[in-house]
Amino acid sequence: MEISFDKIGTSPKPFNLVLNDVTFSGKLSKVDFNTVKLDGEINGDLKVCCDRCGKDFVTTIGQPIGLDLSRKEIQNKDNLDIIEFLDGTIDLEYILQSEIDSIKSLYHYCQKCDGIEDFEVEI
Repeated sequence: MEISFDKIGTSPKPFNLVLNDVTFSGKLSKVDFNTVKLDGEINGDLKVCCDRCGKDFVTTIGQPIGLDLSRKEIQNKDNLDIIEFLDGTIDLEYILQSEIDSIKSLYHYCQKCDGIEDFEVEI
């Protein structure tokens, strides 16, 4: 789902996107000519791999997401919650896939492995 920066005004524009079993919904509103504020939430079930036993399992996610979206290059790199769309089009599917990949890169433990402290043996 792509939305042009020019189609977004100061009043919030709602969006809803579903990818597999994950829903990405929220609102987009223009902050200034080159910046749009995204306030949303990611909810759903995501298949991840247990980092101890290697088995796949489904985990439920529900997290808020707040980003600044810019159509020009940002000189201030202190804020890590900025995504640049230099072509003037916001790609919500790209944002959702990026957040899913970020969640998958975290450590995940299945019910069997969660809470095990003596998993590794030192010799």
